[in-house]
Amino acid sequence: MSRFTLAVSRGTARVTESALGPYQTAVIRIGFAATWLLFLLREIPHRQELYGPDGPWSWDLAEQLIGANGAFTALMWSDGQLWFEAVYALGVLTSLLLMLGWRTRTMSVLFMVGVLSLQNRSVFMGDGGDNVLHLMCIYLVFTRCGQVWSLDARRARRAHEARARGERVTDRTGPVLWGVLGSALFAVTAAGRLDGDWLVPALLWGVWVGQALWWLAGRLTRTGQPRILLDLIANILHNGALLVIMAEACLIYATAGWYKIQGSRWQDGTAVYYPLHLDYFSPWPALADLLSASGTMVMLITYGTVIVQVAFPFTLLHRRVKSVLLAVMITEHAVIAVVLGLPFFSLAMIAADAVFLPTSFLRRLGDWAARARGRLFRRGRPKVPAQRRPDAAERPGDSEQTHVGFTA
Repeated sequence: MSRFTLAVSRGTARVTESALGPYQTAVIRIGFAATWLLFLLREIPHRQELYGPDGPWSWDLAEQLIGANGAFTALMWSDGQLWFEAVYALGVLTSLLLMLGWRTRTMSVLFMVGVLSLQNRSVFMGDGGDNVLHLMCIYLVFTRCGQVWSLDARRARRAHEARARGERVTDRTGPVLWGVLGSALFAVTAAGRLDGDWLVPALLWGVWVGQALWWLAGRLTRTGQPRILLDLIANILHNGALLVIMAEACLIYATAGWYKIQGSRWQDGTAVYYPLHLDYFSPWPALADLLSASGTMVMLITYGTVIVQVAFPFTLLHRRVKSVLLAVMITEHAVIAVVLGLPFFSLAMIAADAVFLPTSFLRRLGDWAARARGRLFRRGRPKVPAQRRPDAAERPGDSEQTHVGFTA
């Protein structure tokens, strides 16, 4: 067998036998769900102006635009206030559950429905971070993003331990959730609410049918071949979606960098100066003035931004250089969040960058978080003194000393 054939065989086995990047996809899941959740919570007082039926982007304008482009949004199914509040609450709840990793496959679909419903209702209310989130919520549907750092992973581990002890494990929540959501999907489809673009209805029905096949393969078949086949298909979809997410992040940085090169202000090294002095992007004017006080600093930040964005896609094959640029870009987005007042744009971009983080670093990060959580819970628990041995003879005065020890 030639080296090329052997390499292709190994690559095919690697793509089909396992879902790659479990820690990276977990970070993406947590990052984007947390970004959307924090945004929705912050905008609760302004939700009517942003997406409500009586907002500046009126119902009639939204209906005309969606009728032309066929975009999916559940908010256009009714113009009632109660329906709007229900969809907004669904967005908050699904974001929280997806971040925690509860029924991640189902929650990823509902998370996509919530994001698309709100963003497509008022398309002029977002920024670059919303565009990234818009795309990533669709890609997340194809990933197996609950393999680690999720309630699903904990439930799977406990079920495996129970089966090892000979106990019977029955999942009642999954079939009930599947039946309820399937009934809702049938009703919505029969009412003609999914007659626009085909992508979202295809995803909804595909995931629903796929979940049914997964359950049937695990319960009704005598051999493990159907389950193995479905697992192989799921791995291929996951790895393909992971590749698309990585390509999307590279495309964002590459296009941003090359467009900046064509701008005259980026060429003369003064582009960063101007957004620092816009009232809309200056939550901390004193900090913006401090950064823009030095012309050399402005020039270095301007040229450095362009160099990092253009060079990043070409450094992916070199681990050390890639790690350095990742640290620089994450730091840059953190600075943008504070100095320019764009926290959700920065969080979305940092979550997208996380797909390139090394697995070893993410494992150490998870270990640190687990130890910190263990210390926090141990501090909150009352200290219980050790029990005395039953065969220990009680000497005179021991009872009094023990009493004092308990009450000290």
